[in-house]
Amino acid sequence: MAEDFDWSLDVLVIGGGGCGLAAAIAAHDAGAETAIVEKLDRPGGNTALSTGSVPGAGSRFQRAAGIADSPEQMIEDYGRKCGEHAMNHLTRLLAHESAPLVEWLVDAVGARMSIITDYCHVGHSIPRLHAPVSRRGQDLLDDLLAAAARRGIALACGNAVRELMSNTDGAICGALIETTQGEVTRVGAKKTILATNGFAANRDLVAQYCPEIAGAEYFGARGSTGEAIRWGQRLGAALANMGAYQGYAAVAYPQGQLLSWTTIEKGGVLVDRHGERFGDEGAGYSGFARDVMAAAAPVHAIFDDRIRAIADKEEEFHEMMDMGGARRAGSAGELARAIGVDTERLAAAIARYNDAAAGRSADFLGRTAFGIAPLLPPLYATRVVPGLFHTQGGLLVDEKAHVLRADGTIIANLFAGGGAAAGISGSTGGGGYASGNGLLTALGLGRLAGCTAAAEIGARA
Repeated sequence: MAEDFDWSLDVLVIGGGGCGLAAAIAAHDAGAETAIVEKLDRPGGNTALSTGSVPGAGSRFQRAAGIADSPEQMIEDYGRKCGEHAMNHLTRLLAHESAPLVEWLVDAVGARMSIITDYCHVGHSIPRLHAPVSRRGQDLLDDLLAAAARRGIALACGNAVRELMSNTDGAICGALIETTQGEVTRVGAKKTILATNGFAANRDLVAQYCPEIAGAEYFGARGSTGEAIRWGQRLGAALANMGAYQGYAAVAYPQGQLLSWTTIEKGGVLVDRHGERFGDEGAGYSGFARDVMAAAAPVHAIFDDRIRAIADKEEEFHEMMDMGGARRAGSAGELARAIGVDTERLAAAIARYNDAAAGRSADFLGRTAFGIAPLLPPLYATRVVPGLFHTQGGLLVDEKAHVLRADGTIIANLFAGGGAAAGISGSTGGGGYASGNGLLTALGLGRLAGCTAAAEIGARA
C-alpha cells in the first residue's frame, strides 16, 4: 500500500511528551526509522508540568545511597495504595522495569536525575523516586528532546492526527495528519504508537468517567483531550480504569503553582474557612483533592518554618514563596487574623493536631504520619484550591503495550502508553495515585512500545 501514502516509515509516534519521546528513542536505538508528530506548536505534555519524578525499585542509585529496595516491595506498596484493578499485570511489569528504566534514562538518554532521599513520597514505603535536582519535569523533557535531536529523530509540531488508518485486515497502517496550514498528509507506518496523553482537558469525558472531580479546575497540559479514547473505541479497543485520575489538593491560589506536598507530608495541615481541619491529609495530594473540593472555601495549608526550610529546596516552591504565596505569623492567633478565619478555632485545631503529632492522643481524623510535627511558630498559611492534572484510565494494553480489544485480541500494529493507556492508579477516584505513577507509565510503556515495535518489524523483515 506504499503508493497510497505521501510518505512512509517504520514507527510513527503520535504525541511529543515524555511517552512519545521515550518510545521514539527506544525504537530508533533498536534500528527502526522513527518520527514523532505533535498536534501543538511545542512538545511537552504533562511531562513538562510534572516534577520529573520516576520511581525505580532497586536502582543502582538507591544502592549507592544505602537504600534497600526491590520490585516486590514496590508491588506490595502499590497493592496497598491502589488496590485491585484491571491493570495489575502492568503494575507487576513496571515495578520490575522501573530500575532499568531509570538507569536507561540516565545512561542512554542522558537525563540529569538523582535519587531523592529526603523522604518517602505518597504511596511509597521506601525512597525510590528519581528526579532532576530542580524537581521540574521540563528539565527531564529537555534531556529527552536533546537525546532525540542527537539521534536525528524527526519531531513535527503543529501536526495533528485526524484519524488512524487501517488496512482490509483491520491492522493499523498509518494516520491522516493535518498541518496548521490545513494540509492533510497520509503517513504510512509499520507500527503506530499512541502517546497522546489522557482526557483531563475534555470536560465531557471527565464528567462521564470521573464525575467526582469534574468541578475542579484543570491544571494539566492543554493537549489532553482524549483522541486516543475516540480512536480506540472506533477500532473496538477495550478501556480500563476510566474512573481513576490524578488530582492535586493544594494548588496555590492565585499563583497557580503547586504548593509542594512536602509541606503536608512533613507535618502541615489544611483548614477550611472556619479554621478547622476537615480530613486525613495522609490520603495524599491526589486522594485528598476530593476532600478539599467538598470543604468550606477558602482552604489554607498551614506549615511551619522548619517545614518551609525543607520544601524551599524545590525551585517551584521557592518561586511561589518569592511571589508572596504564603502569609507568615508568630502565632496561630496572629495567622488566623491574617487569613481571615476564627482565631479560637484555628488555635484549637492546631493544638489538637499537635497533641496527636506528639503522641498524646489519637488524631480524630485518622492521620497517623505527622512528619516533623508538632507545628511550631512561626507559622505559614497558603491559600489553595483543588485541581485535576490528568486522567489515569485509557486503552487496555498488554505487557508489550499492544492495544487490546475487549476479547483480549491485539489490534495489529497499534501500541499505547502514558495517558493514552490505562494506568496503574486503581480503578476509580484519585486515592490510588502514588507519586511518579504518571511518568512511570509514560516513560516505561513508551520505552517498551518502542522496543517491541522495532523488534516486531525486524522479526518480519
